[in-house]
Amino acid sequence: MVRTLLVNLCRLVLATVFILSGLVKIIDPRGFSYKIDEYAGAAGITDFHLAHASLFIAGALAMLEFSAGIYLFFGIRRRLTSLVTLLMMTVFTALTFWSWRWHAVSDCGCFGDVIHLTPAETFFKNVVLLLLCLPLVRHPRAQVRFISEKSQWTIGLYVWIYGAALCAYNVYMLPVMDFRPYHIGADLLRAMQPADAGDVRYTHTFIMEKDGERREFSLEDYPDSTWTFVDRRTRIEGSAKALPPIHDLSIVSPSTGIDTTEALLSSEGWKFLIVAPDLREADDGVMERLAELTDYCSHYGYPLYCLTASNEEDIRYWQDITGAEYPYLLADRTPLRTMVRSNPGLVVLKGSTVKAKFPAIGLPSETELTDRAERLALLNPDLETHLRMLLRLLLWFVGPLFILTLLDNLYRLIIHIKNKKRIMRKHIVAGNWKMNKNLQEGVALAKELKEILAAEKPNCDVIIGTPFIHLATVADLLKDSCIAVSAENCADKESGAYTGEVSAAMVKSTGAEYVILGHSERREYYHETPAILKEKVDLALANGLKVIFCIGESLAEREANKQEAVCKAELQGSVFHLSAEQWKNIVIAYEPIWAIGTGKTATAEQAEEIHAFIRKCVAEVYGEAAAQETSILYGGSCKASNAPELFGKEDIDGGLIGGASLKAPDFKGIIDAWK
Repeated sequence: MVRTLLVNLCRLVLATVFILSGLVKIIDPRGFSYKIDEYAGAAGITDFHLAHASLFIAGALAMLEFSAGIYLFFGIRRRLTSLVTLLMMTVFTALTFWSWRWHAVSDCGCFGDVIHLTPAETFFKNVVLLLLCLPLVRHPRAQVRFISEKSQWTIGLYVWIYGAALCAYNVYMLPVMDFRPYHIGADLLRAMQPADAGDVRYTHTFIMEKDGERREFSLEDYPDSTWTFVDRRTRIEGSAKALPPIHDLSIVSPSTGIDTTEALLSSEGWKFLIVAPDLREADDGVMERLAELTDYCSHYGYPLYCLTASNEEDIRYWQDITGAEYPYLLADRTPLRTMVRSNPGLVVLKGSTVKAKFPAIGLPSETELTDRAERLALLNPDLETHLRMLLRLLLWFVGPLFILTLLDNLYRLIIHIKNKKRIMRKHIVAGNWKMNKNLQEGVALAKELKEILAAEKPNCDVIIGTPFIHLATVADLLKDSCIAVSAENCADKESGAYTGEVSAAMVKSTGAEYVILGHSERREYYHETPAILKEKVDLALANGLKVIFCIGESLAEREANKQEAVCKAELQGSVFHLSAEQWKNIVIAYEPIWAIGTGKTATAEQAEEIHAFIRKCVAEVYGEAAAQETSILYGGSCKASNAPELFGKEDIDGGLIGGASLKAPDFKGIIDAWK
């Protein structure tokens, strides 16, 4: 017990971390690919092909991590998943140890932009997680499954499909959730203000070239226009806690070298920023959209700039292939990549507030840019909090996942219940002919039903309750069949001068096995009281008959919410005096009187509710085992169309059928509900 608890506690902790970490990376696969590039650069790996493969590697690793978390949570492929988790944590721990000891990166990136951890913090976190893997590998079978082994492939397949679809969407569009300081609604000037400005210092270094000579310059000695801009580096000094959310953005004019960040962001009104970290690698398939954007900004007088980290040569290259006429401003590659996960992308500002962002594939067209910015819905999207976005994202995944899990567990429950019913209590479909059919008609119907069921054996016990005149003939006809015969009533006296009555002994002598007692029609029309029915039950059992005992409420009693009290009183008044041994020969038939012969039918839920209550009453008197062995039939306008739904309920074990039992095909349709 202790081992099982320990293993599953470790498994749930690991699952939670892997799901969160993997989901964050799937939401921002480009950001994760930049982190892979950073690790590769720190290791001295600058291979061109690897750099272009980093996005694919990022998506694959994110999906693997996310899927491993889901597999751990549900207990899918427990041994294999435990080994894969151990392998992944071994690699992660070694990688973060290297990053910590040799200062490879400043932020591990394991939780993207949601949670920032230093390499040291990440290493010790990974050590703990690595230790948690050991019990799982040692005792994989101790992990409790939340889904059946037969159905685990559905969850596994869905996880990969969901992960791949979400990852692809976030690659080609923008992350569905933006945890970066450049998110829609962010005030960039405010995000650039440190908690204590005195603790943070920025040093800008410009790499310039002239006549094949490269030199470094600061803002103070920025050279004249005869020098060509190559690159720029920004060094930040100060306490990490004092750093503002945006601490590495510096926008510079390439012609003057003057930092224009504050001037650009503090200017009022709308402004459009084409963000292209690398113009040489930018998507040139958006030239037409960029031209339409340029015309739009020119028409309404909105400033339009291109922010890039490219050098002068690459800027000229971009101008040549696109014919772009907008001005260019320079910034470091890292903040530009952080600003919008697209190359190029579009950031729309009003003052210093981010109003809208677009990827290359989603740049607005001239058919959308038809009015001033403040009047366009696409430039003024409704802002949603991170919590609402998170809930929506979780519902996209958890909703279908929950349904799949629920269906699997419901299926297992149904199978369990059916097996349990099959073992502990009988399924019964009993017909009650009432005062219908003369002798010849009754015999013909019994013969037809016998032939039908001989050709196709039923999956339940079948009983037909006939008028007294049919009993001996029909019982003899069906003696070698799968159909049992029942009387519809018997006297409350053993024998004597009771003209017109038929005793239980007489019923038994015909070959009948059952007798129906307590039917609502007998109670109403012939005023049979609980005391009278008690006598009938005792005599029937004493003569070797099994009793189908009917109980149920009227419409007035149902509307007064007295159905449970009525049913319990009828049981207490007539059958709860029996011994446990006698009780084994009792079948209960619940008949909502208001639904008999009226065309009305209690819903399956209503029927199940009262059947469960009846079983509970039986358990209180005879114990749970006896209650589970007692067959409880539904007797309210049951027909072939609603029988499957009714019989599918846990506590409904069959039906007592009236009018539908008078035609063999109709009765057979109800019997087939048990197939």
